[in-house]
Amino acid sequence: MTTAAAYEAALDMLCPMHLIVRPCGRIRHVGPTVQKLCHRGTWVGSNFFDQFVIRRPNMACSIAQIRPLAGRKLHLALRDSPELVLKGVLVPLPDRSGGRDANVAEDDCVINLSFGISILNGVRAYRLSNADFAATDLAVEMLYLIEAKSAAMAASRALNQKLEVAKIAAEERAFTDTLTGLKNRRAMDHVLARLIAGKKGFAVMQIDLDYFKAVNDSMGHAAGDHVLQAAARVMIDTTREIDTIARVGGDEFTVLLPGITDGAHLTEVGNRIIAQLERPIDFDGAACRISASIGSIRVGKGQDAVAEDVLSDADAALYRSKHAGRAQHTLHV
Repeated sequence: MTTAAAYEAALDMLCPMHLIVRPCGRIRHVGPTVQKLCHRGTWVGSNFFDQFVIRRPNMACSIAQIRPLAGRKLHLALRDSPELVLKGVLVPLPDRSGGRDANVAEDDCVINLSFGISILNGVRAYRLSNADFAATDLAVEMLYLIEAKSAAMAASRALNQKLEVAKIAAEERAFTDTLTGLKNRRAMDHVLARLIAGKKGFAVMQIDLDYFKAVNDSMGHAAGDHVLQAAARVMIDTTREIDTIARVGGDEFTVLLPGITDGAHLTEVGNRIIAQLERPIDFDGAACRISASIGSIRVGKGQDAVAEDVLSDADAALYRSKHAGRAQHTLHV
């Protein structure tokens, strides 16, 4: 093996990301890892500046311009992959004639490259492995740490997402009536508080099922549960998506209707609910017959209100419907 070949072999092992460049800029030799950066053929024989752009120092376009910067950090990029930023350092090769003279500036130089903080992108882009780095290079160990951190963070994100889903599910259960799927009293209290604070106007409708106790007593709790579920579907079908329907007691329901302050409109909704609930509900071939008494109250836009008073006035209207013969809607005035 010639001295030059031995020299290159040593550099290949110690600095696999190096190039040996002639004073004219022609690439004489590339290390094995640099060869992998070349998509086609080899860079040997081509001009260094046809393959690389020197970003710092600016406008450097010849070896003569960067040779005085020997030992200092260069910033480079591949011409065919400008997004991949590389670091480099230039070192002149010793005069192979055995002496140093005025012509030393004309000798070849070694430019050793590094991915720097772009190492992760470089490894992924060029499918590099442990063998592509010097044995003493800590780059691979750093990659292991990065991958370990990424895996740990991914696992942490996945766990946080599961916990968030579980939290949302738990909160949903805490605000949901399990039998009917409607909101419960706790949820209704929260929504009512928001409506009062918003002062945009709304209505509250208290609904009590007539004759439900008779169905429950004569046909059993299974029939009663079935009737409650059917009643819930009626209320859902006869109100808007933005309305809140809550089961607040055994056969007691509250409907919150944001934006509705017109008495005629509210009466129309109440009468529609009563008419639908008076239709026979089939259970195991038997007809369950119920109705509803309803009391409603309006809270005008900008009006101050207290939740307890609003619910109390709606209850008072409901009981007036009961005392008037049931299956009626009464509007609190």
